[in-house]
Amino acid sequence: MNQRKSAVILGAQWGDEGKGKIVDVLSEKFSVVARYAGGHNAGHTVIIKGKKFVLQLIPCGVLRPECKGVIGNGVVLDPMAFLSEVKKLKDAGLTVDGQLFISNRAQVILPYHRMIELAAENAPGRTKIGTTSRGIGPAYEDKMHRSGLRVVDLLNSALLRTHIENACHEKNTIAHALFGTEPLDPKTMYEEYSRAAEQIAPFVTDTAVMLNHAIDNGEKVMFEGAQGALLDIDHGTYPFVTSSSSTAGGAVTGTGVGPTRIGTVIGVTKAYVTRVGEGPFPTEIHDSTSDLLRARGQEYGAVTGRPRRCGWLDLPLLRYSNMINGTEWLVVTKMDVMDECAEIPVCTGYKINGKVTDVIPADMPGYNAIEPIYTKLKGWNSSTEGITEFDKLPQLAQDYLKFIEQESGAKIGMVSTGPDRDQTMTLPAFEEALQA
Repeated sequence: MNQRKSAVILGAQWGDEGKGKIVDVLSEKFSVVARYAGGHNAGHTVIIKGKKFVLQLIPCGVLRPECKGVIGNGVVLDPMAFLSEVKKLKDAGLTVDGQLFISNRAQVILPYHRMIELAAENAPGRTKIGTTSRGIGPAYEDKMHRSGLRVVDLLNSALLRTHIENACHEKNTIAHALFGTEPLDPKTMYEEYSRAAEQIAPFVTDTAVMLNHAIDNGEKVMFEGAQGALLDIDHGTYPFVTSSSSTAGGAVTGTGVGPTRIGTVIGVTKAYVTRVGEGPFPTEIHDSTSDLLRARGQEYGAVTGRPRRCGWLDLPLLRYSNMINGTEWLVVTKMDVMDECAEIPVCTGYKINGKVTDVIPADMPGYNAIEPIYTKLKGWNSSTEGITEFDKLPQLAQDYLKFIEQESGAKIGMVSTGPDRDQTMTLPAFEEALQA
């Protein structure tokens, strides 16, 4: 059986690499797109013929009528956010019923998760992580504490009532004692979420069975990452990370599809790097060039609107990401944003406490001690916007891409030269691999 029909697609750094658009473009070649981690803190923006869609929980595949969307067991589901997103898609004339599925094993976010996160993030003396305060982290905490509520339990009215009563008693007591927070009413919460459960029920199934059957039947399945590899709870820039496994390994645990059934891993990187929120960023730009990239690239969070920090491409970071994910193919986005840069520094190594290395450190003191070693490349100073053939790119833009490919250890398969679905080039070798 040709297992190369399935692929993981994920962000190579700290998220916001443009995965939404790339998943949308590639979903034309896949029957199913499955989200495997994160929650509604992951904003995926897709622009189709000038019309903008911002998806948070729902996989981008649903924007194509022939593609099914799956929310896997590794995702934490906010029922209200999900229903709101479904309504927006229906209002836009898209078909969702019979096309979108939720794992019965996914964990549920409830209002007390948001209460705890918001209070903790703003508590005096606490190191700010820069979360979206949507309850994602506390929901994963409850999952690991084995005290969470799963979607299958959400649909059990008696169990839901008992769970909410017990959880509210515990969380209200903790939040009030630690942060002085006003208590939440379990009765109101139960009524609201039992109504939501009725609306969610038609979408719920055993998605592990569904995905494995799809692969058995020769269908192509894409596993869609959220956030980015360097926000992974184990392999990222801890503690400034997300609460789930956002690397390729998370696709296995977050969907119930075994590792031998995944054919390839596609990493998405911008032609530069951005980061939202707190945390280390070795190649961050601290002059007006950052403002230029932010303005040209519209670098503001799709969900939060927060301005993104901008920096030069960091090859040690990209090589590490490619290694831990087993990345075979790279997609480079936002090439056109660099069109006005006369010179483009690329970080090719680090100096840490006087020693040259290309291995990224595990600890914050190590990150804080990094001095990036830059190779300066000439900018192409001409427009690449909308170019869809590699040979038609300016020679210096081609050289930049070849340099990334040579230094990163992964092959470049696609290049994005603008925000719209059509402003994308697919290189022949990648096209061939997708058809295999």
